[in-house]
Amino acid sequence: MGTFFYMLLAFLVGVSVGWFIWGRLRGELDSLRGDMDRTRSERDRLRAAADRLTGELEVCRGARADLERQLAEAQGAKPGATKAAIPAPSALMSTSAPAKPTPAKTASAKSTPAKTASKKPAAAKAAAAPKASASKAAASETSATARKASPAAKKATAGKATAAAADKTDSLRRLIGIGPVNERKLHDLGVRTYAQIAAWTAADIKRIEDVLQFDGRIERERWIEQAKLLAAGDEKEFARRFPTAGTANNT
Repeated sequence: MGTFFYMLLAFLVGVSVGWFIWGRLRGELDSLRGDMDRTRSERDRLRAAADRLTGELEVCRGARADLERQLAEAQGAKPGATKAAIPAPSALMSTSAPAKPTPAKTASAKSTPAKTASKKPAAAKAAAAPKASASKAAASETSATARKASPAAKKATAGKATAAAADKTDSLRRLIGIGPVNERKLHDLGVRTYAQIAAWTAADIKRIEDVLQFDGRIERERWIEQAKLLAAGDEKEFARRFPTAGTANNT
């Protein structure tokens, strides 16, 4: 009887000690799980921040490439503008050239005898005055004609450039996310070039997504960034950033 009592007592003590140890271990395990969950959430937050910063960096790179292209175009347009402005002074010089012989006439008038010297300079001046006024009038008419012609030439050049831009149609299917159906819908909306997509604003993106029934897809698939690179002709950078673009699986 005494042995059974001691065995029962030992069993109860063992169960109590085991329950106590298990309770402490379970508390520590729960604490470790909570720390692990917090670490995972912090890791996810840092990954999201890294992705956001990467996207902003890519947008800045695209904007920089666009600005460099515009600067190159502006620098390339300056020599052409200078050449176009050169003929105007030559036309003015050619019209005002007849006014130069007047000093020769006055010099010849001074070399005549003393009796007619006083009469001939006055006659030379009177004859030179209409010629000078005529040359000035011709010069003013030429400059006015050049001024009138230059806006017309600019308008004609701008019209040709606009017509050429309207006739141009890029292959929009090179962009990731644009297949035959989306390309046809964009054509129906008047979007045919990479430059048009590269110039989209937030309002344009919302309007296009409403029509195409997208929900943030344009920003996720980075259409504008792709279009900027293609519009700038930077094929190497485009292939580096978007290696799957332009293939059969680009949708």
